[in-house]
Amino acid sequence: MSQVQETKIVSADPTALGVFGLSLITFVASSSKLGWTSNSIDLIPWAICLGSFAQLWAAAIDFKRNSYFGATVLGAFGLFWLGVAVTWAIHSGFFGADIASAADMKQFGYACFGYLIFCAFVTVTAFECNKVFGVILVLILVLLASLGLQILGINKELFGPLAGYSELLISLLGFYAAGAIYLNTFFGRQILPLGKPMGWVKKAA
Repeated sequence: MSQVQETKIVSADPTALGVFGLSLITFVASSSKLGWTSNSIDLIPWAICLGSFAQLWAAAIDFKRNSYFGATVLGAFGLFWLGVAVTWAIHSGFFGADIASAADMKQFGYACFGYLIFCAFVTVTAFECNKVFGVILVLILVLLASLGLQILGINKELFGPLAGYSELLISLLGFYAAGAIYLNTFFGRQILPLGKPMGWVKKAA
């Protein structure tokens, strides 16, 4: 009688890596928005390597692990930061002065509003993961709305700093979340709390 052997490939949880990627790029980007650095050109490598590649890599692993939330959210934000990096490159003249002069930054503003709509849905599920993720998504809603309005030229004096400070808070909370996930996963028990799910919406049995 032949025996059937099942081979199972186990992948480590990539969430800490993905969240760290988001945290680092938002920390660096907030330094530009808050006037701590002079321009956004030097942000491009960090947007590509950490904001994009780290999150896309984590998303790819989460797809294999059937982690629906992580795969979708990290993948979406990885693509967002890749788009941001290309946008910065265009307006910085990387593709030539003619393309830079013809580009309309307002399109980036409308992209922020598109992500704002998507993140409204993600916020619901984020609170069903843990409270820290939920608060991070609320701050991302503030960031996207403020950034979009600022780019469209609406009350820049208000929405510019609001975008910068919300992005800074996203990064700091993200660093905490990445560290907590890393330690909790490594030791197999709770070292740092992330807050229990809100329990507003029940999953189907």
